[in-house]
Amino acid sequence: MMKLHYSAVSPYVRKVMVVAHELELLDRIEIVRSPVQMITPNFALMKDNPIGKVPTLVLADGTALFDSTVICDYLDHLSGTPTLHPTHPDRRWRSMRWHILGVNMADIMLLWFRENLRPPEKRMKELHDIFELKLRASIPFLEQEAPALARTPFCIGQIAIACALDYLDLRFPHIAWRDGNTAISRWFASTISRTSFKLTDPRLAVVPPVTDGAVRQQAAQRAS
Repeated sequence: MMKLHYSAVSPYVRKVMVVAHELELLDRIEIVRSPVQMITPNFALMKDNPIGKVPTLVLADGTALFDSTVICDYLDHLSGTPTLHPTHPDRRWRSMRWHILGVNMADIMLLWFRENLRPPEKRMKELHDIFELKLRASIPFLEQEAPALARTPFCIGQIAIACALDYLDLRFPHIAWRDGNTAISRWFASTISRTSFKLTDPRLAVVPPVTDGAVRQQAAQRAS
């Protein structure tokens, strides 16, 4: 068994969980809730990851892998034939480009969310403005990318983008990113309807049951 340090709301953890669902690996992963806060260290997590961040994946031999990009790549290679990380150069660079954009969007949103946790008098308006500017600039870019996202076989880049957009809905609904962006909205609606995304919806805030029966049911749902 592997052990995954988990937080239900984290877009990085969700990306790993979507990958685990897609690859039918949940029966090999023990889920460990590991709350993480900026000024309150999680010492149990730090035993596996000195930086104290989630997700962290601990392998059977005790080796710890972090961050989400490394963990997703590792899980995809467990089968011996990676399916979510393309190897053909053109598809690989396109997927990596989307992957990093999704990660960077999540980075900005996490920083913005934490800034908003500060007392109002200590918040920096300049930070708020630049965070919102960068996120809003990402949406028309994704609108242009939507046709390529739709025709490309499902991969890690699409997972990262969908996780970022859903986190945007969760934390900053006032952005209203769907307005005037029909192509990316349509792609997102189709992608988020996959079983792997439904089972990892952060609004549920629960760890899905990990049993052989659950894995078989998820596989049947994917095939239907």
